[in-house]
Amino acid sequence: MAKKVAIIGGGASGLFSAIVSAESGCEVTLFEQNNKLAKKILVSGNGRCNITNKNLSAKDYFGENPVFVSYALEEFGFEKFKHYLESIGMLLDLKDDGRAYPLSNEAKSVARLFEERARELGVVIHLNTKISSIKEFFNKYDAVIVATGSRAASHLGGNNDAEEFAKEFGHTIITPYPSLVQLEIDSKIIHKMAGAKVDAEVTLLVNHQKELTIKGDLLFTNYGVSGFAILDISQQASEALLEFAHVGLSINLLPNFTMQKLASHISNVAKRCPHYTIMTLLTGLLPIKIVTHLLAFLEIDPNMQAQNINPKIAKKIANSILNWRFEVKDTHGFRHAEVSGGGIDVREINPKTFESHKQKNLYFIGEALDIVGRRGGYNFAFAWASAYVAAKHI
Repeated sequence: MAKKVAIIGGGASGLFSAIVSAESGCEVTLFEQNNKLAKKILVSGNGRCNITNKNLSAKDYFGENPVFVSYALEEFGFEKFKHYLESIGMLLDLKDDGRAYPLSNEAKSVARLFEERARELGVVIHLNTKISSIKEFFNKYDAVIVATGSRAASHLGGNNDAEEFAKEFGHTIITPYPSLVQLEIDSKIIHKMAGAKVDAEVTLLVNHQKELTIKGDLLFTNYGVSGFAILDISQQASEALLEFAHVGLSINLLPNFTMQKLASHISNVAKRCPHYTIMTLLTGLLPIKIVTHLLAFLEIDPNMQAQNINPKIAKKIANSILNWRFEVKDTHGFRHAEVSGGGIDVREINPKTFESHKQKNLYFIGEALDIVGRRGGYNFAFAWASAYVAAKHI
């Protein structure tokens, strides 16, 4: 007789585990709380869906025990996933840095193809179905897969269901925290620069020590800072905030300059154009909105004539442009986070099957676990790999 499998959650890991289970001959029933499947897939990668990454290793993941991902990524890594996608009609657009997108460059094509494949295989799908407890499921099903994700993106259905299900069977929960998330800054001027965007170098300071430096785009907002550079440091920032550490940022607005080169540039332009205002001089380097508030921060009159800029003032301005410090008061929260760190302690999960050590025939996969990847398709890669390994074991 075919095994009966219940899957709670119709996101990336749940939907893919349903497909692999059904392909392996199981009778699969999937329960999804939303009115449609794969809501997070649909919004990922700005609607393009960074579906995986060619370069996968445990070094790309965080958690109490990130090496936990190794077996799954070896068992169902990039090449196997690529081959599987080709077998169901999806080709990939592979970027130079390893990021992979569907060739259609549309997230909805991923969601549609996976849903159609599941339905073609006879997966029974119950939408608008919120499950509050799974203990009774073991009376009806041979195996239960929990794929309800994390608390991230609550407007798309993110919640703590997986944690509550795990607690029913005595699992330990590592305190969750938002990751790949914007940061809120303690500043009276930062909101005035909202909308200004630069390619910057951002250094995370934890207890005033340099923790990590990332280059990328940075966007000032009415609450703080966003952009890829911020998302890329947010995991470590969020974890540090959770531990009540002092968290700060050093923002280098012109990373291609050294201090000496920038100070010399300011001095040289001032000599050649003595009747420029300092405001006019600096708008050749940075957005006007940033220059306005940088000068206010430095208490320099924006109408100061360039001929009055001495080497000391040039160095003072250059120093702030290359090392503007801000204090981080919080993340922008689970609602705005792409993913979540923390979750079910993976030491209580078998890394080769994803079966619970606490309850036979109970499996936890994807973002429900205390595993979070870097930006760039790593979280989806773990979703597919964990789904595949669990389904194959069942």
